[in-house]
Amino acid sequence: QVQLVESGGGLVQAAGPLRLSCAASGRTISNYRTGWFRQAPGKEREFVAAISWFMWSGSSTYYADSVKGRFTISRDNANNTMYLQMNSLKPEDTAVYYCAAGSGAKVVALTSNWDYWGPGTQVTVSS
Repeated sequence: QVQLVESGGGLVQAAGPLRLSCAASGRTISNYRTGWFRQAPGKEREFVAAISWFMWSGSSTYYADSVKGRFTISRDNANNTMYLQMNSLKPEDTAVYYCAAGSGAKVVALTSNWDYWGPGTQVTVSS
């Protein structure tokens, strides 16, 4: 079992930055692909970013088109923590952000392909 807890959410002005953290416990995240999703009111949970590690090629990152170039996903395996650096935030980025972990090489954009979820942290971007 992997327990995940997000932190770093809050209220930020448009164009500003915010960094989310996700602390993992139970097992080391180096054995999993890790990612971020978000869910706005009245909408389905959507993929934001993910990072995977493959023995044959090293780490790979994936981003939703809506955040590409503005958000950066990273993780610190030694501290069992992952991050989402969000820059140039827009009001449409307002949502509850969730971190997730999953095993195996699967399509990262599908919520059903992730095994563990954090409780979420609210991010509100004011215009």
